[in-house]
Amino acid sequence: MSTRIAFLKGHGTENDFVIIPDAENVIDLPPAAVAALCDRRAGLGGDGLLHVVRSAAHPEARAMAAEAEWFMDYRNGDGSVAEMCGNGVRVFAHYLQRAGHVTEGDIAVATRGGVKTVHIAKEGDITVGMGKALLPEGDVTVSVGGRSWPARNVNMGNPHAVAFVEDLDHAGDLYTAPPFSPASAYPDGVNVEFVVDRGLRHVALRVHERGSGETRSCGTGACAVAVAAACRDGADPAVTGTPATYTVDVPGGRLVITERPDGEIEMTGPAVIVAEGEIDAGWLETATP
Repeated sequence: MSTRIAFLKGHGTENDFVIIPDAENVIDLPPAAVAALCDRRAGLGGDGLLHVVRSAAHPEARAMAAEAEWFMDYRNGDGSVAEMCGNGVRVFAHYLQRAGHVTEGDIAVATRGGVKTVHIAKEGDITVGMGKALLPEGDVTVSVGGRSWPARNVNMGNPHAVAFVEDLDHAGDLYTAPPFSPASAYPDGVNVEFVVDRGLRHVALRVHERGSGETRSCGTGACAVAVAAACRDGADPAVTGTPATYTVDVPGGRLVITERPDGEIEMTGPAVIVAEGEIDAGWLETATP
């Protein structure tokens, strides 16, 4: 490892990330190092880390290299590996454009949840093709304090439990993962969204992301919420034959989610790079137990 490691800091609707450019996949980033970088007091601070690697240089992405030159090796803030991060993909694409690797228009990004199509607008927001949602069978319940709610099980390449509530304060502090049942529904944990209605096809959420706690936004969570809301509202595009678009307010901003009759989902929202610099590799070694 070199003595200096380049980094950037970015966010999508205030879901924030440490970005580590590493085209040839030479930087060692074990879970403890990722957690140290994402630490908000002793590190750079972030809900997660975007490790930017050429697909051909990463063993998990080589099979996707013909479709997508770049692989988003995404990690949660605690260092654990995650399949996908919708806000992260937008920030990842914005970084690629800023670094001169891509230009505006359509690009492909490899993730553990598959290859995602991203459209970088000439000015403004970025749209991500999020793929199709899966709706596993079976009833799920989530709880906070003495309250419990039925939840819709939605998989967006990562697992979600979507609960419609009367007040977002019912979600509690979300520092710890809300209990759910049955345990067999989510053997690897789950992202839990608490949702209220704001208007016609307009909802707001709070979310606990597994491995990160409450975050200011969750892109895959916003997609899961839109899918669950469309099913609840009788607006499922697979049934109606008409696209369903929902505005989803998150604590850090606003996302627009559209599900098409073929099941494909698109998410549109902002992406921002706020800083860049270098860290000392020696610090990272001493910060890692």
